[in-house]
Amino acid sequence: QVRLVESGGDYVQPGGSLRLSCAASGSYINIVVMGWYRQAPGKQRELVARITSGGVTNYADFVKGRFTISRDRAKNTVFLQMNSLKPEDTAVYYCNTDPSHSAFWGQGTQVTVSS
Repeated sequence: QVRLVESGGDYVQPGGSLRLSCAASGSYINIVVMGWYRQAPGKQRELVARITSGGVTNYADFVKGRFTISRDRAKNTVFLQMNSLKPEDTAVYYCNTDPSHSAFWGQGTQVTVSS
């Protein structure tokens, strides 16, 4: 069973930066496509960024140029560097495979962008 634990969320002012981490219980995430998702209040969960096992990355248009997804294979961890944060980035952020697996959802980490 894969267990994913997200961390790094915080309260930040517009224009600020955060780095989210997704730590996995094993090395499975190193051989599959991993994604960062987010869910804002009253909205559906959406894919923000994804990274293949080979390191190819893709981003949703609304974060392109501001967010960077990466992975550390030795630590079984996927990161999301978020810069130039906007109030509309406020959401709970989750990691999962892409496509997502229902059993892998963790508790997520809250990101709040507000002045």
